[in-house]
Amino acid sequence: MQSGKIKLTATDRIILNSYRSFLDGMADYLGTGFEFVLHSLEDYENSVIKIINGHHTGRKLGAPITDLALNMLNKIQDENLDGYISYESKNKKGNLLYSTTISVYGEHHRIIGLICINYHVDTPFSETFPVFKMLDKSTSAMINENFAVDVDALIEQAYTEVSQQVMSDDSISANCKNKEIVNLLYNQGIFRMKDAVVKVAKVMGVSKNTVYMHLRGMKEHMK
Repeated sequence: MQSGKIKLTATDRIILNSYRSFLDGMADYLGTGFEFVLHSLEDYENSVIKIINGHHTGRKLGAPITDLALNMLNKIQDENLDGYISYESKNKKGNLLYSTTISVYGEHHRIIGLICINYHVDTPFSETFPVFKMLDKSTSAMINENFAVDVDALIEQAYTEVSQQVMSDDSISANCKNKEIVNLLYNQGIFRMKDAVVKVAKVMGVSKNTVYMHLRGMKEHMK
């Protein structure tokens, strides 16, 4: 078992801090019924370096690690668990919590921190899972996402959607259709994929040099 406090390296701190925005995103997605806490194991007395919805427990930044969090850490290490443990518990008020404690690993596979997620069961459903609120809103602003099985399918699906959009737009001249398609695919990040130029050229029915030409022209225009 890892004992006592640990000294974080510069890399450890980067890894630990990288979870801050992750927790912000999770909180935004799951709602106010979930309390998210990021602990640093460098200082047990001031271990909380990020907390969201701390009103459930009254904790703030700099709060100490809890005895239960330490107990869960011991279980993860002593029982050789897969880096996390889920469990039911109660707070001081007797409210039921569904919780998960997840290890954050740093250099040399040391556990340098913990992510604790506590769902407060008594939270009104209207404050939990904001995704359900979205279902009541207009779908006019919905964004399509392609869940392709491989890169070829992803590029083909993206091209199909973009091509339909461009071809139905009478304000774009016939000579500029392919250029606009390449531009939209670039803005979607498609050309970050390996061999994307070759694959896009294939589905467009043009040479890869044509695609490169449109990309160069676009990048020149952006300067």
